[in-house]
Amino acid sequence: MFKKYVLLVGMGVLLLSTSGYAQENPPIPQGELTLEQILEYSLVNSPMVKQSQIDQEIGDHEIKASLADWYPQVTLSGAGNYNIKLQTSVIGDQLITFGQPWNSNLMFQVNQTLFNRDQLFASKSSKYYRDQLDKAIKNTRITTIVEVSKAYYDILLAEEQLNVLNENIGRLEKQLKDAKNRYESGLVDKTDYQRASISLSNEMSVRNRVQTSFDARYAYLKQLMGCPEEFEFTVSFDREEMLSEIYMDASEPLVLENRVEYQLMQTQQTLNEIQFSYEKWNYLPQLSASYNYNWLYFNQEFSNLYNQAYPTSSVGLTLSLPIFQGGKRNHRVRVADLQVDRGAIDLQNLGNQITTEYEVALTTYQSDVYAWENIRENMKMAEEVYDIIKLQYDEGIKAYVDLVVAESDLRTAQINHLNAIFQVLESKLDLEKALGLIE
Repeated sequence: MFKKYVLLVGMGVLLLSTSGYAQENPPIPQGELTLEQILEYSLVNSPMVKQSQIDQEIGDHEIKASLADWYPQVTLSGAGNYNIKLQTSVIGDQLITFGQPWNSNLMFQVNQTLFNRDQLFASKSSKYYRDQLDKAIKNTRITTIVEVSKAYYDILLAEEQLNVLNENIGRLEKQLKDAKNRYESGLVDKTDYQRASISLSNEMSVRNRVQTSFDARYAYLKQLMGCPEEFEFTVSFDREEMLSEIYMDASEPLVLENRVEYQLMQTQQTLNEIQFSYEKWNYLPQLSASYNYNWLYFNQEFSNLYNQAYPTSSVGLTLSLPIFQGGKRNHRVRVADLQVDRGAIDLQNLGNQITTEYEVALTTYQSDVYAWENIRENMKMAEEVYDIIKLQYDEGIKAYVDLVVAESDLRTAQINHLNAIFQVLESKLDLEKALGLIE
């Protein structure tokens, strides 16, 4: 379910992100919402997703800024001076004063990079940096899907527990009424009535604790979704559909390259190798071309300064070749080489971590499925035992204490069954994440 759904949602979110994160948000969800609807809203409005989209846009602008040096750099500058004391020199037997009190200039200049190792590095690495940004968003979406789904399951679990408690309270209220009638009729002593009253009071306390937890559970889900607190909604689900999706093919092999974290590390290692090549390019020259046109102005009076211009113009090439840098180049090359070695170790270590995570997730899922199947059978037996004990109690064969024990066993089995269902769903989610199936 997640793979098919997230593929469709991911395409939609990608289209939204390309047109800018400042678009109008989709309508606030209200009423009863399914998991698909909640995830659809979360993948657009979650704070984590929005932050990653902003980070992607920041990174994209930084890449474009680093590549912009390949374009002509055009500048226009100007200056003005008043010479308080003009230069004076002796020529022959005469004292000559040079210059004018007022002078100014306006210069138009164009510089074009022809060859530069920094720009070569920016050009070669840009696509890998963009790939990193894309994978970072994908990783954020996966995390959002997992966290929102677990918060959704947590609310469903509480709702199902509440349904079980309400059913038990209904039975206990009937038992209390029956025990009271039996006591008033003189068939039993007061203890049965008191025990029924105590059991009902305890069950109502448990129900109150579950009911009061909903505000906190929904607040946490809204926080993950990026949904305003003042908007109200409830979660809904199809029990049969959910139970049908408990099982998955646990024999599917682990492929490290399916994990976005591993993909990110591979991209980083590629960038480490490019950085190593960049440092080795340090001996390469830098070549640029320039053109300038300069308007010169000078006069005895400021009011007449700009009456006449004396323009100059030039075009040229600049070549810079590093010869000796005190060994800095060798050290920087060595550092970059060590970064490549470190990256290879990091990649291998991450692969081991992912393999361990997969093994743990697989074992947990298999054990949770096995436990759920056993607990399901126990619940069925507890229901049968309760029905028999209830019938025997009504006929006066069993004591009330036996009915209380059967009632307690049934409630415990029902609650355990619910916990087991949602534990399997969460462990299945963790296994899908470990296999890289959530995209």
